[in-house]
Amino acid sequence: NLSHIEFLECILSQEASLRHQRVVKDRLTRAHLPVLKTIDTFDWAHPSAIQKQMVLNALSMEFVESKMNLILVGPSGVGKTHIALALAYEACQKEIRTLWTTAADMLNTLTAAKADSSLMDAIKQYASPKLLVIDELGFLPMDKDGSDLFFQIISHRYEQGSVVLTTNRAFKDWGKIFNDNTVAAAVLDRLVHHSEVAKIEGASY
Repeated sequence: NLSHIEFLECILSQEASLRHQRVVKDRLTRAHLPVLKTIDTFDWAHPSAIQKQMVLNALSMEFVESKMNLILVGPSGVGKTHIALALAYEACQKEIRTLWTTAADMLNTLTAAKADSSLMDAIKQYASPKLLVIDELGFLPMDKDGSDLFFQIISHRYEQGSVVLTTNRAFKDWGKIFNDNTVAAAVLDRLVHHSEVAKIEGASY
């Protein structure tokens, strides 16, 4: 007993819902998330200090639309990776092109690409998504090539796309990560210029 217009609204609504499901599935596949995490399962009581409202605000993805960055700083085991995964998952739910990587995996890929002359293609892989999530910066020091390649990715994304980055090192120690204070300063300049920094403190979970 539906009118023609009500029938069309029903059909179009179902088609829009199915299209959204297809896009989200594609975004999740291309994001390469190692595991699915949501903010609902995050234990807010564990960290001794965390900027909860900043993290919750980031879930709106307005920072991605503004091409801003979010840097999660804190020791191992306080939930940085969980939050980054939850943000990446939420971005995919909002149909945002997202890519997840660890700092080490990204540099390994770029180094291999440099060796077989496909570096520009590899840089495009990390430069093109609207949101790039880089986990675990600072766990391993970089050599000169690694530092230069990391800088190239950040430089290509500067004011072009958003980065969510997790690190266990304070900014003053980034010279030790990159083994070059000049490169560390250049990376920080581009990352922090349009960014929010969420500091998390506490013992390992």
